[in-house]
Parts: sequence; structure tokens; C-alpha cells
Amino acid sequence: MQVGYARVSTDDQNLALQMDALRAAGCDLIFHDEGISGIALRRPALDQALAAVSPGDVLVTWKLDRLGRSLSHLIEITAGLAARNVGFRSLSEAIDTTTASGRLLFHVMGALAEFERALISERTRAGMASARLRGARFGRPPKLAKAEVMQACLEIESGAATVAEVARALNVSPLTLERALKRLAA
Repeated sequence: MQVGYARVSTDDQNLALQMDALRAAGCDLIFHDEGISGIALRRPALDQALAAVSPGDVLVTWKLDRLGRSLSHLIEITAGLAARNVGFRSLSEAIDTTTASGRLLFHVMGALAEFERALISERTRAGMASARLRGARFGRPPKLAKAEVMQACLEIESGAATVAEVARALNVSPLTLERALKRLAA
């Protein structure tokens, strides 16, 4: 059995083209999401389509981007289908994982996606290291200024106030104040 899946991102778009193509491809059952972005984590019709396919079936889409929000997500979905002995077919890109050449093409795409992710990660780390060398700081800014921490330290060491009292006066938790005091000492 061939199970079709169609999706449009906005309510202004029309499903007719995709639905006609899926019917012409011989889909017995077609599920569709309307007004749902490809990056949405929950797509009810896609979940239904994935639940409807059984071993030996083929999930069919009009285009690859109708199924996955990214190449890695697309590969994740198709790997899940393959593990269940379900094929995948994209009409526009002529990809069909029920054939040897379709599986090869899909695996090549998967390797390229993995390579792309590694390059992005590498560039991000290099960019952050370069920014650190130029004095950039990452993460949340400290809640307390250095002068506030120094004053708190003096009050606590002199016995004028406890950590909890000073923290309350500075409108932070005692743990936040203790961490700031440790950073000051270092």
C-alpha cells in the first residue's frame, strides 16, 4: 500500500497540487497538514501517516521538504521507516528507497548532512574561540556587580550580616551570592 503525506505551511497555500500528484502516484490513503510549518515538532497528520504504514508499505510525499524540517530530520524519519521495513518515495526528486539506487542516493545525502553538521559545529567552535581571544564573554551576565560582591564580602566577614541577609538585601538567592563570593576569591 502507498500512503501519501502532504503539507502546506500557511492557510493561504493550497494542497491541491500535492494531493493531485499523490493520487496520480497511486496513494491509497493520504494524510495532510495545513498551516503547519515544517519546523513544527508536532504534525498530527504526519504522525497518523507514520502510524498507518506497515511493513512493505511506502510513504509518499510530493517533495522532500514536505516531510522533514531539515535533512537530518528527514534522515531520522526515513531511517525509522526503513527499520520498520517501510519504503519512502519523493515524487519531485525521484527518490525511492525501495530500490537500490534510491537507497544509495539517500545514504549519500545522509553522509553529506552529517558532514555539513560537523562543519557547522567546527566553525562555531572556532568562531567562539576567536571571540574569546578578543574578549567576548558568553553566557548570562552576572547578577551582581563586582562592587556589590565586595561590599557583601566585607559585611559577611565583619559579622554585620549573614549570607542569607545580604542575599535578601541584594535580591538574589544565597547560592548566587556564595558563587559570586567564590569567583571574587578566585
